[in-house]
Amino acid sequence: MTNSEIIDILELTAKLMELHEADSFKIKAYSSAAFNLDRLTDRNIATMAPADLTRIPGVGKSVAGKIQEILETGKLRELEELMDKTPPGILAMFKVKGIGAKKIAVIWRELGIDNLRDLELACQSGQIAKLKGFGESTQQKILDSLVFLKGQAGKLRMDIAGALAQSLRDELVTLFDKVEIAGEVRRKTEIVETVRLLVGADSPVAVQQKLNGLHILTQDIKQSSPFVWRGKAMDVEVRVEIVIVPEARFANALLLETAAEAHLAQPVIGGGTLLQLALAEPVATEEELYQKAGVPYIVPEMREGLGEWAWALDHSPDDLVTWDHLKGILHNHSTYSDGQNTLEQMALFCRELGFEYLGMADHSQSATYASGLRPDQVERQHEEIDRLNERFARENSERPFKILKGIESDILGDGSLDYTDDILATFDYVVASVHSNLTMTQDKATARLLHAIENPYTTILGHPTGRLLLSREGYPIDYKAVIDACAERGVVIEINANPWRLDLDWRWVRYCMEKGVMLSINPDAHVREGYYDMHYGVAVGRKAGLTRQMTFNALSLAELEAYLKKRNTR
Repeated sequence: MTNSEIIDILELTAKLMELHEADSFKIKAYSSAAFNLDRLTDRNIATMAPADLTRIPGVGKSVAGKIQEILETGKLRELEELMDKTPPGILAMFKVKGIGAKKIAVIWRELGIDNLRDLELACQSGQIAKLKGFGESTQQKILDSLVFLKGQAGKLRMDIAGALAQSLRDELVTLFDKVEIAGEVRRKTEIVETVRLLVGADSPVAVQQKLNGLHILTQDIKQSSPFVWRGKAMDVEVRVEIVIVPEARFANALLLETAAEAHLAQPVIGGGTLLQLALAEPVATEEELYQKAGVPYIVPEMREGLGEWAWALDHSPDDLVTWDHLKGILHNHSTYSDGQNTLEQMALFCRELGFEYLGMADHSQSATYASGLRPDQVERQHEEIDRLNERFARENSERPFKILKGIESDILGDGSLDYTDDILATFDYVVASVHSNLTMTQDKATARLLHAIENPYTTILGHPTGRLLLSREGYPIDYKAVIDACAERGVVIEINANPWRLDLDWRWVRYCMEKGVMLSINPDAHVREGYYDMHYGVAVGRKAGLTRQMTFNALSLAELEAYLKKRNTR
C-alpha cells in the first residue's frame, strides 16, 4: 500500500471515532500519527518495521500495530466496525465546509440527518441554525458549501483528469493504431467534465466490441452511439467519451473534438468557418487545416474562443512560456514551517532539476497552523541559507545556483503584512498571501489586497483569491482593481501551480500582460516532488497566452537579482 492510502485510513478512522464520541486520547493518537506520517517523504511506510515506526513523532506502539494490521490485511478492523455503524451519507457530509465531525454528530443525533439532501432541506427550513453552537452564520456556510458541492459533481481537477486520460490512452494504444487525448484535457482546462479520447479506425463496430471487452470501462448504452462510446472508466465519477473516426479524417476530428465551439466559429478565408472547413476535405495535420483556413495556427490549450485570434496578431506559439523557460522556483516551503523536506533537500533537488535559483518562502509567524516562522527562526533560516550558498558557490562556480531569502507573509485582516518592517527588510522578496478570514465581501477582500499591494515590501501577490478547485470557492475580488494596483506598484502576480489552486485564474492573465504585470509560476511546493506541479501552472499560463517575456521566474538568476536589488533599493 502507498503512504497516502495508509494515511487516509488513519485519518478516516480518527474522524469516525470523533463522530461516535470515542476516547479523545485515541482520536488524538490516530490524528497525530496521520499528520506526522504525511510529512514522511523519503521512506515507504510499508517497508518499515514496527520499531522504526515508533521512532516517528506521534506514532506510538498501538498505532504502529494498527499500521501493521493495515499492511497485512489491507484494512483496519477498527475502521470497519466504525463504518458498519455509520450511514453512508455521513461520509459525504465530511466534504461540507463549516462543519467537522463533532457538528456532524450533533446534526445526525438531534435531527436524524444522515445525507446531504436532508442537510440542505434542514438548512433551508432553519433547523440547523436552532441547534446549540450553530446559528445563522454556520447554517449559511453549510448551505453555501452544499450549493458549491452540487455544482462540482462529476468533475475532476486537471491533474486527476489528465492522469485518467493518459491511463486510458495507454490501454487503448495496445488495441488501436491511432489514439489521442482530445477535449478539455487536451485544452488544459482547470476543471474537466468530460474525458474524451479519439480512436482512428474504419470499423466502429469492431472498436465498440473491443472497448466493451475492457474491464476498466463501463458503457452507458443509452448515451452511446455507433461512433461515440460513452460511459465511465475505473469507477471514476466523470463522463468518458471515446470518439471513433475514419483514419483518413483523424486530424480533422482531433481539431473538432478538442476546440471549443467559439473557437470553431472563427471565419476563414473564402467564407465559412473553421468548423465547416474541418468537416470538409480531410487533411494530414491540424497545422494544414489552419493553413487552408488562412488563419494563424493556435495551440490546443488556447482553442477556447476567448481572444486567442487577437493574441495571434502580435504573437506566435513560439512566444508561449514552456517548462524549459523557467529558471527558478519562488514559492516553496521547508521543514522550517509546514514543508516535508529540509531546506537543504529542497535546494539540492531544485539544483538537480537544472534550475538556477530556489526562492524559499516559508509561512510567516501569524500562520501558527502551519508552524509559521518566529523572528528568531527567520534569522536561523537566513544563516543556513548563507552557509548553503557559500557551499554551492564552492562546488560549482561555472554554473551558479543560489537560494533566495523569501517569505510567504500572511496578509492580515486589515491588509497589513506579517512582521515589522525591519524584519521584512531582511528578505530578498516577499510573497503576500491571504490564508485567514476567507469569508469576505468583494469590497472587503479587494480593499485587503489593495492595502497589501501598496506595502513597499510586497514583491509577489500569492494565490490572489484563495480558491481550492472543486472544494472551496475563492473570495470575490475586483480583478481589474487588483491588477491595476499591481501595475502601478510593480507587484508580480502569482499563478499558483498547485492543481488545487491554479490561482490567478488564467482568464485574467492576458489583462495582466496588457497592464505590464508579470506573472510568476510557483508550485507552492511543500515537498520536493511538488516542483513538478509547475507543469500545471505552465499549462494554464500557455492557455492564457502567457509569454516567456512576461513570466517573472523565466528571468535568469542575474536578471532576477538585478530586478530585486533595484526594487528593494527603491
